Parts: sequence; structure tokens; C-alpha cells
Amino acid sequence: MATTDPHGPVDFVLLEFSGDRLTGRAAQAMLDLVDRGIISVYDVLVVGKEEDGTTYTLDLAESLDRLGGFADLGWARSGLLTEDDMVAAADAMVPGTLAVLIVYENTWAIPFIAATREAGGELIASARIPAQDIMDALDALDAVAPLEDEAGPTSQQPLTATPTGA
Repeated sequence: MATTDPHGPVDFVLLEFSGDRLTGRAAQAMLDLVDRGIISVYDVLVVGKEEDGTTYTLDLAESLDRLGGFADLGWARSGLLTEDDMVAAADAMVPGTLAVLIVYENTWAIPFIAATREAGGELIASARIPAQDIMDALDALDAVAPLEDEAGPTSQQPLTATPTGA
């Protein structure tokens, strides 16, 4: 069992925007998550892809006119992102776009992980299900819901919160 301080799951997102400028609304939402202690940002990398496929990065401290609120994330530089990550991000992009690659920790999970460890447990697997996959599955379930309503209650409902000790 690990004896290091617990950390939450670490994820990355690659957010692609059309054109060569960012407005910052997404950055403000991310900063709000940081301020509320829900996530901790490790790295932010802004990658551009020209119409001819040429790729480039923007320095968060120098390209303020093109970055919108993402310039406010310039402090996030842990060193986890590499040149290979920039190339992989650019490969996923459509020409004529600007993208932000963000690595962040889900700090909301730290108390849960710490409690699990204190109880003798250890996280041994984790996976991310894309939001679109969940929305598609829920839509499919909704499509058959009228048939199930006639047959009785279904057990395919999301779990709801229960009081502590229940």
C-alpha cells in the first residue's frame, strides 16, 4: 500500500477553438473550479495549427491579445507536458484552430481517496467515460422508458445521494 500523500485523479483536456484567438470564458470557468478547490491545474499549453498544417505554441506571458482569460493560467507550469504532447495535440486539431491543452488534478477526490486508504483500501483502477457516451446512453434509455414504465420500475437509474450512515 502506498504511503505517499493522496492525490486525486489527474486528467487532461484538449479544447479546440476556431480561429486564432481565445475569448477566455472557458478559462474563467476553469479558474472558478480552481478557486473552489475542485481542481488544481498543473499545466496549460496553447497550440495553434495554421491552415497549411504548420503548428506553433503561444507563450501565456507574451500573447495576451490572443489568449483571453487563458493568460491568467500562465502560472500553471509543472513540466508534465512535453514536446510529444504538443505534437499529439496538434495532430488531433483541425487546421485554422487554436487549442488549449490542460493537465489538472481532481482535488475534490482527495478526501475520498484518503478515507479509502485509512480504511485499508487502495484505488486499483480508474477510467474516464466521455460525456457524449453517457449522454448517448441516457438518451437510448429514455427512448425505451415508455416501454419500461408499462412493465414496472427499472433498475437502470443513476444512484442518488443517501444520508451518511444509511
